Amino acid sequence: MTTSTVLLAVAVAVEAVGLGVLLGLWLGGRRRVRRLRAEVAALRDGRKPPRRLVPRPDEVVRAVWETATLVRDKGLGGALRSSVEDLAGWAQVERPDLVRLAGVDGTVAILFSDIEGSTALNEELGDRAFVKLLARHDQLVRSRVERHAGHVVKTQGDGFMVAFSTAEQAVRCATSVQRALDRGRRGGRVPVAVRIGIHQGDVVHRDNDIFGRNVAHAARVAALAEGGEVLVSEPVAAALADAEDLVLTEPRSVRLKGLSGDHLVSAVEWSVD
Repeated sequence: MTTSTVLLAVAVAVEAVGLGVLLGLWLGGRRRVRRLRAEVAALRDGRKPPRRLVPRPDEVVRAVWETATLVRDKGLGGALRSSVEDLAGWAQVERPDLVRLAGVDGTVAILFSDIEGSTALNEELGDRAFVKLLARHDQLVRSRVERHAGHVVKTQGDGFMVAFSTAEQAVRCATSVQRALDRGRRGGRVPVAVRIGIHQGDVVHRDNDIFGRNVAHAARVAALAEGGEVLVSEPVAAALADAEDLVLTEPRSVRLKGLSGDHLVSAVEWSVD
């Protein structure tokens, strides 16, 4: 085979790949346009825009690829450092519109979660196996969020920020995640300890101050949780008063970084059926 023939074959292959990429971008653009038009039409009619909570295959691939790139660029553990803190900071800067998710009392429940000891787990498993584990974790959390009518606001590494209309939905989602992870551990999967914190607060605000404080409050509660724990704030505990099957520990008084005064938190006994 001559050099010119090889070069021609390479050129044809590159062109074919380029056409495939362009076709994928074109189809993706059409889907996004249709989705945006549906959301605009829903808003004009006074309806809630349709919520798509389960990611498409291309979104899963992109999330895994982005995580792998972060691990490569930042080194072991660097990509996942302070996931909850990063998410809380993003929410307060970007100020996502969660008003449409508010319950009848004008509040929204905010859930933060991340994997405890992710740096050590990354070092133990290696980058490739760890990225696969993150993909399974991502799929698990999203499926539970959809089941309990939540909305994934933002993800960062192994961290999630999720909004629910009610505190009960948020807590049931959290306990569902913990039970699924527990079944996986007993079934021989790599042990993954996820810490979850939930707070409920008013989203009717001025200059985003109230919403910003409630995001910070939820993030601080999550930061206090241990792996395998679901920790909730006092407003969430009060909202669960009529849910007899959701058992909470005795509240304890804590200090939350950046928030004045003492605050009560309780753990959910999710292992109780």
